[in-house]
Amino acid sequence: MELIILSLASLFAGFVDAIVGGGGLILIPALFATFPAAHPATLFGTNKGASIWGTGFATWRYSRQVQMRWSALLPAALAGLAGSLGGAWLVTLVSPDFLRRVLPFVLLLVLFYTLAKKELGRTHVPRYAGAPEQWIAVGIGLVIGFYDGFFGPGTGSFLVFLFVRVLGYDFLSASAAAKLVNTATNGAALLLFIAKGHIWWHFVLAMAVANVLGSLLGTRLALKHGTGFVRVMFMLVVSALIVKTGWDAFVR
Repeated sequence: MELIILSLASLFAGFVDAIVGGGGLILIPALFATFPAAHPATLFGTNKGASIWGTGFATWRYSRQVQMRWSALLPAALAGLAGSLGGAWLVTLVSPDFLRRVLPFVLLLVLFYTLAKKELGRTHVPRYAGAPEQWIAVGIGLVIGFYDGFFGPGTGSFLVFLFVRVLGYDFLSASAAAKLVNTATNGAALLLFIAKGHIWWHFVLAMAVANVLGSLLGTRLALKHGTGFVRVMFMLVVSALIVKTGWDAFVR
């Protein structure tokens, strides 16, 4: 029964994550609800073991139909991997609890800004090219990768927002770019969880297959309906993140 519940949660998480990120909003609570006595690191490791496959397949699907600016995005992905390792290392020394109360307000600002700028991310007009774009993309990958390793919630949404706001991508292209960087940051975290033995392989296989199926469906809808659809999904996911992180920080 646990495997069925987690596979369904992984399917839905892969669907949402492929469009605009935020799959952890679904799969992580499902893992904690199913195994309330398990070590949190093991549940996080199992989540990464499943979700990285959906994110990877989403990157592949997007790359076939969306203009991927590889010269900037590949260095950004490598920077994201390095940043994630650094953040994961730091969290072993310093508690990230201070971020819990700040995060809902940061996400609220992101939502309000997106709502106010109605044309934001509707057209794909990259602001930079060559070395400037590479360095800015590397900076985004490094900072958000570090955040993902250190704390994590909202990583995909922050990547999408920054690719749109800073680099001038439309929401569809930004989501595709975010998937590549997020695959790298997830990979770094997964390596650490595997090294520490915090992963349940007997659950990961079925959850990974379900996550990929959800991811393929999500990317299909995003590619079919385009930037406007991804923008709406982005605002819905950010709104859900505000509620979830606000609850965790001030109520629970």
